[in-house]
Amino acid sequence: MLISMNWIRDFVDLEGLDAEQLIHQFTLSTAEVEEIQHKGADISGIVSAKITECEMHPQSKKLHILKVDDGSQIHDVVCGAPNARTGITVALARLGAQVGELTIGEVRLAGIPSRGMCCSEAELGISADHDGILELPEGTPLGIDIKQLLPIDDIVFEVDNKSLTNRPDLWGHYGIAREFAVLSGRPLRALDVQELTAYASRPPVQIETNAAGGLLYRYSALKMGNIRRKTAPDAMRVRLYYCGMRAINLLTDLTNYVMLELGQPMHAFDARRVGQIEVRQAGEAVLFRTLDGTERNIPAESLLICSGGTPVAIAGVMGGEASAIAEDTESLLLESANFDSVSVRKTSQSIGLRTDASQRYEKTLDPELTVPAIGRFVRLLLAADPGAEITARLTDAYPKQFPKVAFPMQKTYIDRMAGLEVPMEHIKKTLRGLGFGLTATENALHIEVPSWRATKDVSIPADIVEEVMRVYGYDNIEPTTAASALQPVRPAPERKLRESVKDLLSERFCLHEAQSYIWYNTVRWKKLGLPADDGLRLANAQAAQCSVLRTSIIPSLLDFAEANKNIQPEFGLFEIGKCFPGTKPDGSAEEREALGVVLFSKTADAQALYLRLRDIVAYLGQKLRRVALEFAPQAPTFPWQHAKNTCAVLAPGGEALGFLSLLGAKATQNIEPKATVAIAQIDMRTFTALAETPLRYHTPPKFPGIDYDLTLLRADNIRYAEIEKVLRGVNSPYLQQIRLIDLYEGEKPSITLRLAFQSEDKSLTFEEIKQSIQKMVEALNGKGIYLKA
Repeated sequence: MLISMNWIRDFVDLEGLDAEQLIHQFTLSTAEVEEIQHKGADISGIVSAKITECEMHPQSKKLHILKVDDGSQIHDVVCGAPNARTGITVALARLGAQVGELTIGEVRLAGIPSRGMCCSEAELGISADHDGILELPEGTPLGIDIKQLLPIDDIVFEVDNKSLTNRPDLWGHYGIAREFAVLSGRPLRALDVQELTAYASRPPVQIETNAAGGLLYRYSALKMGNIRRKTAPDAMRVRLYYCGMRAINLLTDLTNYVMLELGQPMHAFDARRVGQIEVRQAGEAVLFRTLDGTERNIPAESLLICSGGTPVAIAGVMGGEASAIAEDTESLLLESANFDSVSVRKTSQSIGLRTDASQRYEKTLDPELTVPAIGRFVRLLLAADPGAEITARLTDAYPKQFPKVAFPMQKTYIDRMAGLEVPMEHIKKTLRGLGFGLTATENALHIEVPSWRATKDVSIPADIVEEVMRVYGYDNIEPTTAASALQPVRPAPERKLRESVKDLLSERFCLHEAQSYIWYNTVRWKKLGLPADDGLRLANAQAAQCSVLRTSIIPSLLDFAEANKNIQPEFGLFEIGKCFPGTKPDGSAEEREALGVVLFSKTADAQALYLRLRDIVAYLGQKLRRVALEFAPQAPTFPWQHAKNTCAVLAPGGEALGFLSLLGAKATQNIEPKATVAIAQIDMRTFTALAETPLRYHTPPKFPGIDYDLTLLRADNIRYAEIEKVLRGVNSPYLQQIRLIDLYEGEKPSITLRLAFQSEDKSLTFEEIKQSIQKMVEALNGKGIYLKA
C-alpha cells in the first residue's frame, strides 16, 4: 500500500521533523516499509504560462506553433498536443528546465525552432494521461512555479501489505497518521467531516437487510443531487495517482479518496438506476456484469446489493456496470457499509476478483467507520461542488455489532513482560495517543479498546504490552540474560531424518532440492502428456488449473525436469513434500509426507540410470536406518510409470515404503525424446518408523581372508535377495560378505558374486571353506540356480 507524506501532514504537524527518520521509526514500531519514493525531485523550472497565439505548423498536420507568455517573456514553442489552443493556461518548461530525465533545450521540429515545452500530466509525473497538455484553471497567475500550484513534491512510501493483516485500522492514511502522531509526540487533528444531523428532516433511504443471513454488520447510505462538476480537484487527482489509483470522475474519485484516507470502502450508485437498497444472499448462482465489463458467476452464498430485486453490486467486492456513475450523472446514492470478512473473501476467491475494497473488508474493518466516511465524502463533495444537495438523509442500518473490549491489568505485568520498568507517563501517553480509553491508579490500569482496534487486533493484556513497547522502541530495550534456565530443544525424529535425507542427497549424490506447490498445475500436466489425476479438489483454489491436490510428488518434479532439460544433459532432483492420496474415514484429507527423486539423463542408458537410482535409495536405508532395503517387481500404480521396469521398495519385513521406476515412454517423449528418466518415491512416515538396526563395531581383522567368486546362470523368476538368502542360510562361520561384482548379458546371462570369508583367529585355507562352498552350491541347485559351465 502506498502512503503519501503530504496526506499524513493533513492530520499531523510534522514541521521540523525528518520525514525519512519518521518512516524508519514506523518500520521499527508498526509495519515494514519496502520503498521510499521522492516525487517531484526530478521536476524543476516549470511555470504557469498562457498560450497567446496558436497556429498550425506549415509542414505538419499535427504540430502547432505557439507563443506562450510566462508573465515576463514570450516563448516560441512547437507542440503536438491536440488540445493546444489560444487562451489556455499551461505548464511551461522553459529552457534549462528538468522534466524527469530530460533537460529542456532548444530544438528544431520540422524546421521550426522550439524554445520550451508545454507539459502533459504524464510528463510532470502526476498521472498517466499523456493525450494532451495540462490545462491549469482559468485565472491562474502567470510565472508561478508549478510546484506552488500542484502538490508535485511529495514523499511516498510503500508499506508491505502482509504487515497490515492484523491491523485493519492502518488501511487508510488517517490510521497511519495516528501512528505518526504517537511516534512524533504531536497531536492528531480531528477529521473534517460534514455534520449530517442538519439534514434529518429529509426523507430516508429505503434499506432492507433481513435477508442478509448475518453477513451484514452495518449499512449506511444517503442521496445527493444537483451535482454539476465532473472532475475531481487537481490536488486530489495527484494524490490518488501517487497512491496507485487512476482518476475516473469526480464521484468515483471521491469514493476512492475516502477509502484511501479512512480505509473504509464506499460505492456511489447512479440514483437514476438505484433508488432503494436490499442486502441479501444470492440464494442461487447468479450471472452478474461488474464494473469492469466482465460477466461473473456469483455463488449462491455470496452477499448481493440489490435495488428493486435486481442485483446492483457484489457486497464488498465490486459494483455493477448497469448502475455505474456515467458522464451525465447528477445524483447518487452513496453506500458506506461493513460486511462479514470471511464472506467477502470467499466471494472474492470464488469469482477470481480481488479489489482494493475486498482487500480491506477481508481484514475485518471497524463498522463505526461507515458514518464518518459518509460525513467526509459529503464535506469533500461540497467543497468541490458547492451547489450539490443532500436529497435523502443519512440512513443507518446496524444489525450486527462487535462487542466492546475492556479489561483490567497491572502495570507490574507490563514491567515483567518488558523486562524493565516502563514509566507510567509513557504508558498513559502512548495508549491515549493510540485512542485507547485508560483509567490509571498507581499500579492498576483499566483499558478500553477503541473500536478500530477491537475487531480482531487487541483483546488481551499482552496486546497492550506490545502497544506500549513498540512505541517505547524495541531498540531501546537493553539486552539482558534470561533469568530462567534455557534447555536445548531436541529436534523431532522425523525432522532430523528429513534433514539428513536432504544432506545426503545433495552432498553425496549431488542432487538439487526443489520446492513445489501441493497441487498439480493441470496446464503443465497436459503439456507433459500425463493423464488426468482424480485427486482431491480445493474448494477455494486461486486458479482453476491449480485446484487438484497431488496424489504423488513425482509429477511436480517432472515439471521441473522438463523446464530445466536444456540446462544440463544430466541432473537429479529431489523434494520432500506433502501428498494427498485420498480421504480418511471421517472425510478429511489424508496427508502424507513423501520423498520424491527424479534422475534425468541424455547420456546414460535406461538400465544404468535405473540401477543408479536403486543404489541411491538403498544407500538411504543403509546409511540412515542401517537396514537393507529390498526391491520387488510390481505392477504400475500410476499411468506414468513404466509398464515393466517398476518395482516396490520394501523394508526388511516386507512393508511397502514406496516405488522405484523408469518413466513411461509417452511421458518421457513429452519431456525429452532423447532422455531417460528414472523416478522413485518413498513414504517418509513409514521410513521414519523403521526400526534402526543397532550399530555394531568389529575389530579390524588380524589375518588375511579368502575371496571366492561364484558365476551363476540367471533365472528370470529368482531375485538377487533370494540368492543371498540361500547363501547365508548355509550358516558358514567364516562368511562375512556377499557382493555382486558382475552382470553378463550375453548368450547365457549370468551374475558373478564374490564371497568374502574371514576368521578372527587364524589364516584360512581353501580346505576350510570348501565344504561351505559345496553346501552353498547344493542349496542353490535346489532352488534351480546353477553354476555357469
